[in-house]
Amino acid sequence: MSKQNIETSGFTLAKGTQLKGDDFFEVKVMENITVAVVCDGVGSAMQGDEAAKRTSNFLVHSLKSRPKSWSMEKSIKHFIENINRVLYLESMEEYEREELVTTLTIVVIEGDRLYGANVGDSRIYLSRNGQFAQLSNDHTMDEEGMENVLTSAMGLEESVEPYYFENNLLLGDKILLCSDGLYNELTQDELSDGIKISASFLVKKASKLHNDNLPDDTTAVILEIKELDPRLKLKQSNLIIKEQYKVADIVDGYKLIKSLIQNNRTWLCENKGIKYVIKFALPEALDDEVMLDIFVKEVWMSKRLKAGFFPKSVIPKKRTHRYYIMSFIEGVTLKEFTAKKPLSIDMGIELAKFLLNMSQFLVKLDLLHGDIKPENIIVTKRKEKLVFKMVDFGSITEAYSTVSRAGTPSYLAPERFVQAPITEQTEIYAIGVTLYEALSKKFPFGEIEPFQNPSFDKNPKHPTKYNPKIPNWLESIVLRMVEADIDKRYHNYSEILYALDNPSKVKPYFDKNISFIEKNPLLIARVGFAIMLILNIIQILS
Repeated sequence: MSKQNIETSGFTLAKGTQLKGDDFFEVKVMENITVAVVCDGVGSAMQGDEAAKRTSNFLVHSLKSRPKSWSMEKSIKHFIENINRVLYLESMEEYEREELVTTLTIVVIEGDRLYGANVGDSRIYLSRNGQFAQLSNDHTMDEEGMENVLTSAMGLEESVEPYYFENNLLLGDKILLCSDGLYNELTQDELSDGIKISASFLVKKASKLHNDNLPDDTTAVILEIKELDPRLKLKQSNLIIKEQYKVADIVDGYKLIKSLIQNNRTWLCENKGIKYVIKFALPEALDDEVMLDIFVKEVWMSKRLKAGFFPKSVIPKKRTHRYYIMSFIEGVTLKEFTAKKPLSIDMGIELAKFLLNMSQFLVKLDLLHGDIKPENIIVTKRKEKLVFKMVDFGSITEAYSTVSRAGTPSYLAPERFVQAPITEQTEIYAIGVTLYEALSKKFPFGEIEPFQNPSFDKNPKHPTKYNPKIPNWLESIVLRMVEADIDKRYHNYSEILYALDNPSKVKPYFDKNISFIEKNPLLIARVGFAIMLILNIIQILS
């Protein structure tokens, strides 16, 4: 899934001939949100620049990993209060006065919604269809001649009340965040015109007014909405979510035949004599926005991932319920297929290549599957040949997502149990466990129950102990894929694909505790033969 389509620019200049100023800005375009922060460290404070940097970094990091159950307003206000208290208390402890002091402007874009807040006199402007307006509120004195005196700033007091606002966004909107060094030098019209060009243009225009000798640090950040998130339409559709569906129900012409999963949300259905699979949103999505977002993401993924690894998926234009349709694939899960006997070696190699090629396709889109396992793989026939299909879209997520234990425990890499993000290496581990199980009907580290904290200290048994038909080179590949030590595990899908195509070049895999003799049997045999030969010659000569 691509990131939000938002074009950004940011630029800052220190006042006078200084090499570094007290301003700091940060812009982070993430998968679901974009965060922009401008902080102007108060010049009369000794640590204004430090306060600006720390405030910006803290807010961006915190919003990236905010609790999903929190509203954006609660998140922004809570994190602002937190970093404000930290700055104030540290100032009191180290300096016995307010020294970690900065202004703050912050905006967060989520979907078609703009959330913003400010403390102090740095500003936020919105440009839309020829109109240009200030959205923030200056915290300054009202008295004439005192307009530059702050009445509120980050770190000035133990508690703070930010000015908070929300607004809808439209395609083409431009947002400007800037320090007072910019708007004190340029008029509203000049800001309105300059926002159409870039942040550096605005700052340099202000600098030229003083022959590149600015009287104050000056910063600008511009965000332009190039395209609204297409998932919004899917989420905002007024669709029915029923508590329960039953056999023979007809939904938009699709007749439900039988439930395919225990929760009764995935069904085999029929429309005009053709069988399909229909997947409905969980009933919790009615009242839980997080659950709704998860399903919308799944629907979007199913629509976006057009490749032979997955079943074809469509979202009917005139649907009245919240669901999507997949082509029905006649077959059984890999788990069922290997219930009585392990996968053949040839099929095991085909399975490995299928999963690796599928994963390579996903990673080009900055995506990872997140729940590779035999239950999500269908074994079907195409032109009398057995082939594989991956049927689950719900777990597909962005690379390096920190989703802790999301997935199935027995297939989670060891590092996932200590909150490591999903990466190419964690996916390689899941593919390795799937291959190990398909070829041996066993798990490398035993079956792991939910919420269990497994130990990966001991090396897994070699799968040839369960299935002697597995060639040594293939066993080495599988064992290196399920290696608990990430330094010894394969790093890339391409490495494994190359190994599968070049068995003679696969290096034998040895346990870390194995003896030198076991690692080098041929060398030991040759040395032994040489010693025996020498002893025989000595005996003959004597």
